[in-house]
Amino acid sequence: MNSIRRQLLIWQIGALVLTGLLISLVTYEMAQTAFNDLRDDSLQQITYSILRHGVVSVDNTDTDNDEKDPGQFISQIWGDDGKLQYSSLAPAVGPPPQKDGFNVIQWQNEEWHMYTLRDSGLIIQVGNPSSHRQKMFARIIQWMLLPLILLVAGLGGLIWAAVGRALLPLRRVQQEIGRRDAPVLHAIETKGLPEEVAPLVGALNDLLGRLDTVLTSQRRFIADAAHELRTPLTAIKLRSQLMRQSTDPAEWAASLSQLESGVERASHLIDQLLRMARLEPDIQPQAFAEVRLDELAKKVVGEFSAQAEEHKIDLGITRSSHVAVLGHRDSLLIMLNNLVDNALRYTPEGGQVDVAVWQEGDQAMLTVADTGPGIPVAERERVFDRFYRLAQADIPGSGLGLAIVRQVAESHRGQVTLSEAPEGGLLATVCLHAVGGKSPLADQ
Repeated sequence: MNSIRRQLLIWQIGALVLTGLLISLVTYEMAQTAFNDLRDDSLQQITYSILRHGVVSVDNTDTDNDEKDPGQFISQIWGDDGKLQYSSLAPAVGPPPQKDGFNVIQWQNEEWHMYTLRDSGLIIQVGNPSSHRQKMFARIIQWMLLPLILLVAGLGGLIWAAVGRALLPLRRVQQEIGRRDAPVLHAIETKGLPEEVAPLVGALNDLLGRLDTVLTSQRRFIADAAHELRTPLTAIKLRSQLMRQSTDPAEWAASLSQLESGVERASHLIDQLLRMARLEPDIQPQAFAEVRLDELAKKVVGEFSAQAEEHKIDLGITRSSHVAVLGHRDSLLIMLNNLVDNALRYTPEGGQVDVAVWQEGDQAMLTVADTGPGIPVAERERVFDRFYRLAQADIPGSGLGLAIVRQVAESHRGQVTLSEAPEGGLLATVCLHAVGGKSPLADQ
């Protein structure tokens, strides 16, 4: 299990223990060297003390003390003739005379530290075994290392507590996130959070905000869609019931016509809903490429020409320049379809719908003008809201066409405006960034 707490404790306490071991090793080596130097100095001092004061006899107090603890020191004195005059090991024989100064020798399968002095016709030699030194040093070093052991243990406990305390903000953030659900996605309080955690919580708050916006939009969209679908579906249901009860062929024909109209309205609404759902930026990322806007306009006008002829409407392109934009072809096609379809719906028989495409500076301009009733200035902004329809109830529609147009334009960093057409109808103008111009989409 990957745990930040465990990794921090392992690294910090591991580093502390390793440092403690290295310090202990260095301390041990330095203490042992100092202890050996001190013992060697003691050998030298005893040797000079014997030279100054001599020895009284083999049975003096010092000798008795040495015999009680023969590993403490041994001392020996030889004359110029090499004859042993005194030995603290008497009657045993100690190590033979060594060269002057400090010596480390092997005697009786054991290492000895010796100090030898030749002066006043005497050879004085004092020494002790390394094993005795090691026993004494072992008794001393454990008390020297005890504070270090306690220090490592104390610091380890403090590190344990500090890591736990430092990770408390993460636990608090976890608890705060656990309290969030779809209806409540408000931001997490960042006051008092550590500098390392605050950016993470800030990014999470941004995500929660976007998610809340998307969910709110979806809930509103679903509620509006259900409300809008209820009307045509209710009409279809009522007409089907009347048709079941009626036996008059004329009533049957009228009801069937109205039934077909309700089905067409519901089908159109569902088609628009699906288009809008596919255009949501969070549903499917759009890959932008170079698109010829004038070619799309010709394609759409060609597809709607039959519908325009059926309603005796003059549909055509008044201006078509070579214009390319950086965008998503299918989305732009939906935008053009909705603009032309909306114009044809509101233009009476004998009217005119004109489409124009040209480049103006670094902007690609698209206009769709009709000779319909137009839209009052006060309502020109509201018609971009989803499911908003004008008072002309006799004109079928879903109230989503212009909302989809604005959604596509904004997804391409463009804008759409409504104004009065030269012939008195509605003029819809879409302004996009032309290829070669300074487009914000080029940085995506």
